[in-house]
Amino acid sequence: MEVLEDIRSDIAEADLSSPEAVESFRVKYLGKKRGLIVDLLKKIPEVAPENRRAYGQSVNGLKALVEERISASREQVEHRGYRAPVDVTLPGRLPAIGTLHPITQTRDAVLRIFERYGFGVADGPELEDEWHNFTALNFPSDHPARDMQDTLFVEQSVDGNSGVLLRTHTSPSQIRIMKETSPPVRVVVPGRVYRNEAISYKSYCLFHQVEGLYVDRSVSLADLRYILHMFARAMFGEDVRMRFRPSFFPFTEPSAEVDIWFPDETGGGRWMEILGCGMVDPNVLKAVDVDPDDYSGYAFGMGIERIAMLRYGITDIRVLYENDVRFLDQF
Repeated sequence: MEVLEDIRSDIAEADLSSPEAVESFRVKYLGKKRGLIVDLLKKIPEVAPENRRAYGQSVNGLKALVEERISASREQVEHRGYRAPVDVTLPGRLPAIGTLHPITQTRDAVLRIFERYGFGVADGPELEDEWHNFTALNFPSDHPARDMQDTLFVEQSVDGNSGVLLRTHTSPSQIRIMKETSPPVRVVVPGRVYRNEAISYKSYCLFHQVEGLYVDRSVSLADLRYILHMFARAMFGEDVRMRFRPSFFPFTEPSAEVDIWFPDETGGGRWMEILGCGMVDPNVLKAVDVDPDDYSGYAFGMGIERIAMLRYGITDIRVLYENDVRFLDQF
């Protein structure tokens, strides 16, 4: 009976502060094969007949105490929301860290290149008026780009100048900057633009551009070609294949488009247009009160998505806007 009292003390004082401790306690006392209570019950035949009743009652009391402690301890553990202790010997787990979107990474890379050549960085509004977006940039009043089919108007024009729209290019920044700053001007303007276009693997209804503008005395087309060639080599490598094609833009004359060779998995490839450029049209200079007989300049506008596609080997522009984590995790 003294042994039973010692066991009762052990049961009452056992530490049951975790699920593991509760389970170990249960197995120790109530386990079917080697549980202490089971062993004590098996010893009843060895007890003197006159003591068997008291002995059996005491063992059953121990069993009830064990079950009571297990039940109470489990309720306490669940109420506290117990978590297993941290194993400090395990390797650490790095927290998930976000990164910049590939479009943002490409934009920043473009800006860094031009900043090295002395270009400043400016900004402009995405919601533009028709005068800055079209008229001051030498777009005729009947130019098809002004139509609702190409331009996303917020307020329709009544006089060809007062309409409010989502800017179709970053070129309106040229006008704003030259109205506020006297030449020389050397600046790049990144921003998002909107066009009512059919969506395909290389075109989207919104995209990002970087507008470049340099106005000073004696600026030539050779200066434009040089800076764009330096840009292409810095962005795509010394062996980049680049070509100029004659083109037309209302705000530049002469005008050109620049293509970069886009190789594919088969060893072939295709030319992909990345920007339009040209010498600033004299009418644009006149619109901002700059004398075209005294100053000249060049301008260019490049699509950041197209450059990102070339830079990272992306074959479909639409994946840049789908927010698929499996795709974004690669950057």
